[in-house]
Order: sequence, then structure tokens, then C-alpha cells
Amino acid sequence: MARILDDGGDTDVLTGGGSTDTRDYGESSVETRSGGQGGCWFSCCDPRSSLHRFIVLLFMCFLGFGSYFCYDNPGALQDNFMKDMDITTAQFTYLYSFYSWPNVVLCFVGGFLLDSVFGIRLGTVIFCIFLVIGQIVFALGGIFDMFWLMLLGRFIFGIGGESLAVAQNAYAVSWFKGKELNMVFGLQLSFARVGSTVNFNLMEPLYKWMNTSYKGHTCTGIVLMIAGATCILSLFCAAALAIFDFRAEKILKKQTLGSGEKIRLSDVRYFPVSFWLMCGSCVAYYVAIFPFIGLGKVFFIRKFDFTPEGANAVNSILYIVSAVASPLFGLLVDRTGRNVFYVFISILVTIGAHGILAFTFLNPYVGMCIMGLSYSMLASALWPMVALVIPEHQLGTAYGIMQAVQNFGLAVITSVAGEIVDTGGYLLLEVFFIAWLCLSLACTVLLWLHDSSHSAGLLNMSIDDRDRWEHDKMLAESLERDELYRVAIPTTSATTAIKSDFLTRNRYLSRIGAPLPSSYDPTIGRLLHRPMIR
Repeated sequence: MARILDDGGDTDVLTGGGSTDTRDYGESSVETRSGGQGGCWFSCCDPRSSLHRFIVLLFMCFLGFGSYFCYDNPGALQDNFMKDMDITTAQFTYLYSFYSWPNVVLCFVGGFLLDSVFGIRLGTVIFCIFLVIGQIVFALGGIFDMFWLMLLGRFIFGIGGESLAVAQNAYAVSWFKGKELNMVFGLQLSFARVGSTVNFNLMEPLYKWMNTSYKGHTCTGIVLMIAGATCILSLFCAAALAIFDFRAEKILKKQTLGSGEKIRLSDVRYFPVSFWLMCGSCVAYYVAIFPFIGLGKVFFIRKFDFTPEGANAVNSILYIVSAVASPLFGLLVDRTGRNVFYVFISILVTIGAHGILAFTFLNPYVGMCIMGLSYSMLASALWPMVALVIPEHQLGTAYGIMQAVQNFGLAVITSVAGEIVDTGGYLLLEVFFIAWLCLSLACTVLLWLHDSSHSAGLLNMSIDDRDRWEHDKMLAESLERDELYRVAIPTTSATTAIKSDFLTRNRYLSRIGAPLPSSYDPTIGRLLHRPMIR
């Protein structure tokens, strides 16, 4: 990697060197050698080369690995937590609720902090530091048998977790464009699922190995401290990405992109009913997925007589299936459209998967694989629908609200799920989850009906029909503007008759982007007087 020849470069790598008015973007800021690009003889050092960007992509993918690995640490050690810390299932679920609570607010401000306060590089490092500190506090709570300290650690961990995902997306947008970007988002999602899967399959063997030397809550705390090494890996990736991005900015003379998230709560009053129905469908669906995963280990042990390792393996199947199926379903939705239909089918299939797990003794791998497929399909079809009903300049607000509602639902329902297990058992919990899925299904049906009656069925159109609908809408708006201009600038019938062919021709040329006479102004649809021509 080229050596940065810039005074105070250590801080510039993270902060970007302050105002762009005083920063040097010239080649003189990078040590160069003849025959090399960007201060290196090898193409891997050139930010424009595919190999260099592939290296950056690896760091991007591993950036969120620690967050997803440690998020489900409690779920992978559910029975050990409850025994070693002497807590109930309801208390155990607080470990997930306390992660979600800060993100009810941070979904709104995370992008703002990256865009306007820290910058992408420093912001990413700060969020990773929150991950590391949160996991350490979480582990210390186990070592010292202080459950309240574990909850504090999860709260701190949550502050960094969701905002780090925003930073990860910002880096992807900065380094990759067009079709590459779709591939990058798919890889990032797959790596996230890999982190969760590795957690479920690694933590139980690690606990048993440490249990030969440490017992009780001390063993739990030390295992969590070891798991925190993945958060340090994320911090290392954040620092490496900051260096890569700073160097690319110097060589390519580009500006570092922000997160793109512009949150304006005043936009809420303009959101259509269809958006709020999407929010309802989203939260009612996800509260039947993630709390189930968090509490699934003991469920599989009790009902299907699985070993702890086997229970974690079947619990991780949803993430494994999602890692493979999400990109494929995303491609299917991109090619066919019909988003509402896919969401409807996904919810129905998920209800069936929960029914198989609750009311039959069929091998649970069947139910979990089905749930993984339906979960992947819903995520691929639901989230893109927001962009169909919300203008682009308000998307940051819309996605922020949707994520905030989702985190609020997870924080509340996860705690309620723990109380249900303590008082009524897992069968009642499954009925509870199926009821939420039925509510999600009802919101989807209402969304389908509302869209059919108010938007000509836009959300469930095929891609070709949607393109034609957008074209016709733009044409109608163009004709309406022409009519308004005609009314605003009256002409005599004789003049109109003389110029009608001429104006019609020029309006057509204007719409197709062809050259126009220099004396013709398409905004008013007529010739300019000579004094107005410059």
C-alpha cells in the first residue's frame, strides 16, 4: 500500500482531513513510482483495479461479521444462560429486547451521524468500538454474575449494531455501482447469515470446552469474552476500510459518500396508507421469526429430544437457507414483479411452517427449511415495495420509520414471548406466533385491496406492466403541463391555427430529446421574441 505523504495523515485517514477547501487531492499527495499506479508496481494497489476492489469487498463483508455473530450469542447458549445466571425465560428475552430498544431511535439518526457529524470512515470505526465495548461489558456481567451489567452491555452493543449496517451499505455504494452493487449487497447479506450460522454451531462446543476449566456464570462470561474477538475483527476491518477509502479518495480525487440516509420526520404526513400497511405487515411478520430463533434451542431440546448441539444446528438452518435463497428470490422478484403476491405467499407458507413445528413431530429440519425459504422470499419482495409508493427524496425517512417500528415490535414482543413460555409453554408460544402471522396476512390483504383500488394495482404488476404504467403516467403529466402552459399563455385562434403544426413538431422533438430551433422555448411551447434570445 502506498505511504501517505501528508502532514497529520493519521487523523486524516478517519476524518477526511476536515474541509474540502484545504485538502490536497492531487497526485503529489501519494508517493508514486515509475511503472506503478497509486504508488505501487502491482495492480492490487490501484483502487481502479478489480483485484483491489475485491480486497476491499472482503473487508466490507467481514465488517458486519462480528455484529451478526454476537447478536445471537444468547440464543446459542439459551439453556446455559438460564442455568448459570439463574434467570427465567422472560428475563432471558431481555437480552434481545435491550438490543432493540436503542435502535427504535438510532434508525433515524444513524445515517445523519455518518453524513453530517462523523463521516463514513470515523463513524464506522466508532460504531465498531461500541460493538467491542458492548460485548466486553456483556461478558463481564457473566463473569461477575451481574445480570444487569449484561443488559447494559447488550444495550451498548445495540447502539453500534444497526448503525454499522448503515455504514456498510454506504461503503458499498461508494465503491461499487450498477449491477455490481446488487451483487455486493447479496454477498453482504450472505456473510451476515454466515456469521449467525457460525455462532449457532460454534458456541455450544466452545462452552463445553471451557466448562472443563470454568464453571457456572464464570464459564458463560469467558465464552462471551472469546466471542468478542469477532467484534475486534470487525473493528480491524473498519480501520482497514478507512485506510483504503482515504487512499482511494486521494488517488481518484473523489469525495467520500455519506450514507445517503436523509431523515425528515416532517415527511411522515405525506406517506400513503399503503406504506403504513407495509409497516404493519413487516413488524407482524418479523416478531414471529427472530424471537422464535432466540428461544428455539430449548424448544427443539424439549419437544424433539435434540442434543444442545443438534438444537443449535436446526435453529441455524433458517440462516443457512436465507444465505443461499435471498439472492435468488431477489433476482426472481426483479424479473417478474408481483411483489404483493410473493409477500402473501411467503406469509402463508410461514404459517404452515410454524404449524408443522407446533402440531406435528415431523423432523424439524423440514419446518425450518420451509421457514427459511419463505423468510427469504418475503424479505426480497417486501422491502423494495417501499420505493414504489414513496418518492426517492423521502426513502431515508420511510426506511428509518419501518426499521424503527420493526425494532419496537421486536423489543416488546420478545419480552412477551418469554413470559408466555414461563406461564404456558412452547405450544402456546407457537399459537402466539401464528396469530401474529395471521395479522401480517390481514395487513397484506388490505394492502392488496387498497393498491388495486387506489393505484391501479401497481404493487402487484409485472415488471413490463409497471414500466408501461410509469410511462403512461409520465406522458399524462407532460400533457397536463402543456395544457396548463397553453391556458396560462393564451393565443388567438388564428395564430394557433398558423403555428399548430410547427408547435406540435417542436413539442415532439423536445420530448424525444432532439435538437430544437434556438428560438423555441419548450417550457412555454412557443417562439421567443428576439430580445429574450441570448
